[in-house]
Amino acid sequence: MSKSTITLDVHLDEQKVPEKIFWSSGGPGNEEMQKAKAFILSLWDGADKSALRIDIWTKDLMVDEMTDFFYQTLMTMADTYNRATHDDELVNDMKNFAKVFYQKFRAKQMKDNKLT
Repeated sequence: MSKSTITLDVHLDEQKVPEKIFWSSGGPGNEEMQKAKAFILSLWDGADKSALRIDIWTKDLMVDEMTDFFYQTLMTMADTYNRATHDDELVNDMKNFAKVFYQKFRAKQMKDNKLT
């Protein structure tokens, strides 16, 4: 049986706030650690029928970066759900939600910028 290892290193500041994140997938040609500003790790516990998750972001991640990250993650989750279920209706609902989420953020950002 083959095996793959994913490594996540989170560097904390003196107050234990995430300052830097590095990751690698450990496969051939992927041994070098890559820098990231955030990650969301979700695992399914089949025995408990519950989702387990870890979400960490660095203190220098900007709100617009977090919004882009969430938008792209929601779209990717919809694609993953589509590959697993082939339920086009629910996939379209998920993608439409992601688009509305992103549009609302951008509209709020434009409004806030006009006020300053």
